Amino acid sequence: MRLWSIHPKYLDSKGLVALWREALLAQKVLLGKTRGYKNHPQLIRFKKTSNPVGAIADYLRDILNEANKRGYKFDRSKIAKDQLGEKIDVTTGQSEYEFKHLLNKLKNRDPDLFSNISKNKKISLHPIFHRIKGDIESWEIR
Repeated sequence: MRLWSIHPKYLDSKGLVALWREALLAQKVLLGKTRGYKNHPQLIRFKKTSNPVGAIADYLRDILNEANKRGYKFDRSKIAKDQLGEKIDVTTGQSEYEFKHLLNKLKNRDPDLFSNISKNKKISLHPIFHRIKGDIESWEIR
């Protein structure tokens, strides 16, 4: 499971669809509707919020917005009604690590997109996140 801190606009179609599915799975976990993935490290930052279900729902809404821009038809009804309404901190080290990780994936999977986004100097974050200084997050599996 990879719940990207970077903006979903950077993802290719395969990556965006995978993110949607993985975030829906994360929502199921946070709602207590599955046995697996309960302790997955990617969920730690959502669990630390005042409303974990609202946090993942907000996260999903922004993925849906990106999908809509691309003409995809993701099902809005799958998103919980909860809202967090606040930002979650993510470190500069984490966002840089994820961006490099994505570039490595895109190098072979989508060379044109790789070429377009690899020139970015400033990495945009997923709208639910707020950038703070710091290293790669302790929960990241490298």
